[in-house]
Amino acid sequence: MTDTADSVLLAAGLAGVPGDPGPLPVGRADAVVLAVADAERAAARYRAALGLRCTAYAGPETGRPDTVSYVLGGPGTRIVLTSPARAGGPRGRELAAGPARCADGVLDLQVSVPDVYYAYDYAVDRGALSLAEPYETRDRFGSVVLATIAVPGGTRHTLVDRAGYAGPYLPGYEPVGPYGSGETVGPTGLFEPGEPYRLYDPFGVPGGR
Repeated sequence: MTDTADSVLLAAGLAGVPGDPGPLPVGRADAVVLAVADAERAAARYRAALGLRCTAYAGPETGRPDTVSYVLGGPGTRIVLTSPARAGGPRGRELAAGPARCADGVLDLQVSVPDVYYAYDYAVDRGALSLAEPYETRDRFGSVVLATIAVPGGTRHTLVDRAGYAGPYLPGYEPVGPYGSGETVGPTGLFEPGEPYRLYDPFGVPGGR
């Protein structure tokens, strides 16, 4: 996934232009978010084909009534598969329109940056279209700063700073096999039992408080 970072940054307007002092310093490609018709089936398919592990889930059970999302991870890779849980809500309608037109498609290319506010201004000043100004979101694992821009072609790019976050992906997602519970969040029977997610406290104490 790291190999794709340069092309993502070029498309997002983050890699500098002639005359600039240099490209914006960034971390790496953070995640690829795919819109699919059935996230549960797609997760099983991607897991079997690519050897990825499911690390987090979001859906009606976690307070997101319109969508179902599975986060799959591997060395240097994070893929998020999202489908509508119901078509009535705005997010559900948006996702339902995508898979109806074509097969699995890229919805968002997320880029890790050390400073979302600076990266957002840098990109917008160089022609990127703003979709969401920088904002902070949090849950019990900490806080994440996000901003979203668009580039020609319709794909979104979300700028992510998760330096203050110790969770599995983003606020609103629950670990699969959450730390200390021994339970699985989301539909059961899809994923084999594995090592539960371990929370590492941002202050350096393994397992949190």
